[in-house]
Amino acid sequence: MSTQSTPRSDGTAANDHPSRSDGFVRGVSGLIGGPLGDHAVALDQPPGRESRFWTATRIVLAMVCLTLALHWVQKSPCQDGAWQNNVQYTRFCYTDVLALYYAERLNEGAVPYQDHPVEYPVLTGYFMGALGLPVHAIGQDDPGLNQGMWFYNLNALVLGALAVATVAVLLALRRRRPWDAALFALAPALMLTATVNWDLLAIGLAAFGLFAWARRRPLVAGVLLGLAGAAKMWPLFILGPILVLALRAGRLRAALTAFGAALVSLVLVNLPVAIPYRENWDRFFELNSTRPIDWGTLWYIGRYLDGKFGNANPADLGPFEWLNINIPTLNTLSYALFGLACLGVAALGLLAPRRPRLAQLAFLVVAAFLIFSKVWSQQFVLWLLPLVVLARPKWGAFLAWQVAEVCYFVAFYGELLGAATSRPVFPEGVFVLASTLRLATVVVLCVLVVREILRPELDPVRRTYADDPDGGLLDGAPDAPWLDRWRRRSVAPDEGAATSAGAPARGLST
Repeated sequence: MSTQSTPRSDGTAANDHPSRSDGFVRGVSGLIGGPLGDHAVALDQPPGRESRFWTATRIVLAMVCLTLALHWVQKSPCQDGAWQNNVQYTRFCYTDVLALYYAERLNEGAVPYQDHPVEYPVLTGYFMGALGLPVHAIGQDDPGLNQGMWFYNLNALVLGALAVATVAVLLALRRRRPWDAALFALAPALMLTATVNWDLLAIGLAAFGLFAWARRRPLVAGVLLGLAGAAKMWPLFILGPILVLALRAGRLRAALTAFGAALVSLVLVNLPVAIPYRENWDRFFELNSTRPIDWGTLWYIGRYLDGKFGNANPADLGPFEWLNINIPTLNTLSYALFGLACLGVAALGLLAPRRPRLAQLAFLVVAAFLIFSKVWSQQFVLWLLPLVVLARPKWGAFLAWQVAEVCYFVAFYGELLGAATSRPVFPEGVFVLASTLRLATVVVLCVLVVREILRPELDPVRRTYADDPDGGLLDGAPDAPWLDRWRRRSVAPDEGAATSAGAPARGLST
């Protein structure tokens, strides 16, 4: 039974199989007979030449459909909106989608931003209105219609389609590594949080933006990333790594085109609301600037430690509790730490021995935002899923992270139930421990990605692709001349010193 993929002329593998290339999967595969062999013809053919129906691509797409179906079943106890006896917490089925149908007055026909301030960026508000207002209009003519249930299920259908489309994009970006997309398709976090909020809208748009960049369409990529940023802010952070890598490759024109297109699309989407309904539009920014420390964050863990190991005098506030009261300072510190992390990522992108892949830097930036943010909602895990698939498609650390996310999910609902009933389900330390494990596993993933940037030979993607399959115009491009000149200047003094130090030795030896 073969254990190696056929090599290509450039030394990379023609088609990757995790049971051969991933140490964790190879070990687990022993339970079912060992790594995939050459007899598995249908799964070992180049993309587009498979001879059977159940190709790797179709299997992965079926996987994500199964995961989304399980998610729908898991949320089904809450779909009627009759949340009695805290069923939304005891059955782990709470979803903002259903709750906000009423809180944002969509059930009354209120138009987002025009009639009611919305706590989300405008494209998410548009999305809520586009699905919610027709449901309300139909419900007016049919009093027996459960509007909340119809609204949730319509959202679940559209968001589920976006999740499937995201997997399709991942498959298109990794045609030689189709099983990488199974990380997203089978992720427990996707099964638990897919429709907790509207994050899959931004994820789908961001995935298509990355695909457009990979296909050397910087203008389209910028438009899509701008639209994604108009739904949730984090996709805009991807533009930073694009600029850094383009600077290193001397291809700034493409990066600036994407950046400009993103800015224009972002402005055009916001203007119809920001000008006539400024106060309602500003609700998102006001809420984010005034929110205190939220559950599960680095700052929340610090507050807990303040209480455990702080001063004996209750009047003396610990540093994290002080920050929770002085929110402007908390905001400044959070943004400053994120900014420093971004500078570190930029330096890594410019000074690494080999130009990093786009997905690696994008993952690091978005992960840094979550690590230092004062808000880390349960569904934010979805932001990292497609990026980790593209940045580090290895199962071992990924599964450890997912286990930590599941533990946090359970602990989070226990905390919600305790707050609702005023009877703690378990000691707060359990929730803090789960929060710490989630934070620690994300940090570990960041460390592993940085390690593979500094040691490109460890990067699994570069064992299959010559350079960066997501890089677009940067894929295979040499470093810019300015970087070569800088390297020569920085190395020359050391070489000169070595020569000077070596001259006496050579003289003595003669």
